[in-house]
Amino acid sequence: MKNFAINEEFLQQVERLQMLIKNNVAGLFGGNHRAKTYGSSCEFSDYRDYTAGDDITKIDWNAYARFDKLYLKLFLDERQMHNRIYIDASRSMAFGTGKKHVQALRIAAAIAYLSINEMDKVSVHAVRDGNIENVITNLLGKDAFISEIDKLNDIDFDGDSRFSDALLPSSVGYGDGLSVLISDFLTDNNYEDAIDYLASKKRDILCIQILSKEELNPQVRGKMHFFDSEQSSKFYRKNINKEIVNAYKRALEYATGRIRNFCASRGAEYMLVSAEDSVYKIFFDKLVNMGVLK
Repeated sequence: MKNFAINEEFLQQVERLQMLIKNNVAGLFGGNHRAKTYGSSCEFSDYRDYTAGDDITKIDWNAYARFDKLYLKLFLDERQMHNRIYIDASRSMAFGTGKKHVQALRIAAAIAYLSINEMDKVSVHAVRDGNIENVITNLLGKDAFISEIDKLNDIDFDGDSRFSDALLPSSVGYGDGLSVLISDFLTDNNYEDAIDYLASKKRDILCIQILSKEELNPQVRGKMHFFDSEQSSKFYRKNINKEIVNAYKRALEYATGRIRNFCASRGAEYMLVSAEDSVYKIFFDKLVNMGVLK
């Protein structure tokens, strides 16, 4: 079923977000890659074709006069990052009135847009049943973003999620960008090896845990019958009282603490968001306060 998370109204919000960040925040994702220039070297290295959205101050106008084509100057220490976004496409991500999968798609789109505005490449992958689906690959430039980003709406959320089984056989660059894992991380499956793998590749890592308001603050009471959203053969039937709710909250605290503490031990960033949080709250409130955006 096609999702409608990425639409014209949301893209306008993302564009406004980018302008606010440009005007109020110096650097992107901790400034590990660059601020407004790629590096300190002024030694010329090569040219590449101009892409819509590139920094026009780097256009070689003399080359344009000779060849009637736009080229950008590259310098010796200039590197183009390749940011990779991995979306948990399991069935549990569609749980909740706020729909965690809608939030996941919108966060992915916003990070992709901020990346291409920094002239970085970005790829978006869906992770399901231990496999990786390449949704968007090597996205570069605003024109490509507008034509490609709607593909996120076609991601099918089904099955379960096994990040380690999916990522370990995959190929990622060494120290050349940010890897973002977006999931509810409510699983017994191994995700630690995936984070270790990315850390071994010297990549910057950001894990975003999305939970619905029902998961963060359950209001149910009385006799209830619950099914595991990823394995319907598993179910739970119980009279939900205050004691059960308190036990659930302790279990949730353990689950969120598990991923948060593991990320901290590997030098990765971690953020917990609600499916109902606005994109502005996520990027200005949470990421800025964390120091990921600064």
